[in-house]
Amino acid sequence: MSIPFPLKRSHPDELIVGLVSISDRASAGIYEDQGIPALTQWLQRALTRVPQVVSRLIPDGREGIAATLRELVDEARCDLVLTTGGTGPARRDLTPEATLDVATREMPGFGEQMRQVSLRFVPTAILSRQVAVIRELADHAALIINLPGQPKAIQETLEGLRAPDGTVQVAGVFAAVPYCLDLIGGPYVETHDEVVKAFRPKSARRS
Repeated sequence: MSIPFPLKRSHPDELIVGLVSISDRASAGIYEDQGIPALTQWLQRALTRVPQVVSRLIPDGREGIAATLRELVDEARCDLVLTTGGTGPARRDLTPEATLDVATREMPGFGEQMRQVSLRFVPTAILSRQVAVIRELADHAALIINLPGQPKAIQETLEGLRAPDGTVQVAGVFAAVPYCLDLIGGPYVETHDEVVKAFRPKSARRS
């Protein structure tokens, strides 16, 4: 049964999220996708208001990825789209290229920070090519972020790294997402501080 688009919010501040897992083998049923379940569980744990989620499991391929991103932003009217998979140097890893194909503006700080987090664990983090972009329409805009493929790495890059006493050592990228959504006209998103503390300047915070 297809979902009618555009999606309708149950509350003005309900976040509509598109989740895209990109893998030839998972989309063919060779193994079970882990990216979408991991992202769904993380969002439910991190956000104070449960988001509305639209998910897609698709094969690698630049045109197909770009078409899926356009569908989720232009038709489903997602505020945020998170992709997982296809960001390495292999020939079929074309998620960054497809993401840039649909971009209005690039947000390079997200990719830079994700690599900083991952470099704490593996030197091969420098091979990751994740990007983040904004896609703008006349009456809507969305933030699109490429994430790593493994659930553990997804969590680390979204949440950041903490010391044993709970102090944040390296900030996760999701700390900047709610304010970014504010600036592009999205819903007001709040997080559970114990998972990831969203940052907003005082002038942008609701009482």
